[in-house]
Amino acid sequence: MAVIKSNAYGHGLMTVASLLADRQEIWFGVDSITEALRLRREKIKNPVFVLGHTLPSRMREARKHAVILTISSFEALEAIAKEKDRPEFHIKIDTGMHRQGFLPDQIFKLLKLLNLFKLVPGGVYTHFACAKDPRDREYTEGQIESFRRIIASFKKVGFGNLITHAAASGGTLLFPKSHFDMVRVGMGMYGYVPSAESRTTDYGLRIKLKPVLTWKTIISEAKEIPKDALVGYDGTERVAKKTKIAVLPIGYWHGYDRGLSSVGEVLIRGQRAKVIGRVSMDMTVADITGVPAVKVGDEVTLIGEDKRETIWADELSEKIGTTQYEFLTRINPLIRRIAV
Repeated sequence: MAVIKSNAYGHGLMTVASLLADRQEIWFGVDSITEALRLRREKIKNPVFVLGHTLPSRMREARKHAVILTISSFEALEAIAKEKDRPEFHIKIDTGMHRQGFLPDQIFKLLKLLNLFKLVPGGVYTHFACAKDPRDREYTEGQIESFRRIIASFKKVGFGNLITHAAASGGTLLFPKSHFDMVRVGMGMYGYVPSAESRTTDYGLRIKLKPVLTWKTIISEAKEIPKDALVGYDGTERVAKKTKIAVLPIGYWHGYDRGLSSVGEVLIRGQRAKVIGRVSMDMTVADITGVPAVKVGDEVTLIGEDKRETIWADELSEKIGTTQYEFLTRINPLIRRIAV
């Protein structure tokens, strides 16, 4: 399963789906029926699986457009049971993430209701809480064993033809026995390991991925400001000497986080240039004093590679105390994505 939820982790829902759609063995994992129907409108024929919640009022649309749903609560189970033409669905089991899903001590009741309502799931799945950290194997191993027992319970009462799945990127990389019938690869597909700890497996294999997304802007204005000049809103930064600055037409509205004020860096002509002052809604200022021959219209790399220098989303996210998941998904969906 190629996980393309949340606008493909910021990479563009249709951009990514279109690149993978010719391989019919690939499922697409989305967050919502809204994302699923967008794929169907764009003639994507691959299996589409909704990982998040679906309102009962939209289950008929799921059936009509062959969208596979997640059922993770008794309320959702009752809602799908009321449908005359029921969409395909998988049961979500909470083996320790403690988010979506039926708890292990609810399985007896769940199986009883599935038989009562004459509901036949197409699959059963779970999600790991700590699989991206190989140092904490015990918890993930416990989730795997719990899931195995629950699969056995389903098979014991006659649900034998199930697709079982548990591993996201962390489990796929680090826990081979968690692969079951299918793996759900999200962040790894976009070229990032899910955590710093998962760069090396517990059997010594070094994992190296290359991010696929480059984010660029241009210099819209360049000038020199005097020593002691304040830069940006609220005068949060004062330059210690005459300084050449570049104005970039990008800001937090576009997804370039305000937390990068005075700490972020961009690439111009293969060199790092520091963000100075506040990142504002639509503009950011960079210090280009040490970058030669800069002019208006020059390309600026916010995420990516320029000559031999690189800045990736995990570096930027670390500066603002978050993860590459959040940083990438917050890139404004209105910004055009181009597949090269």
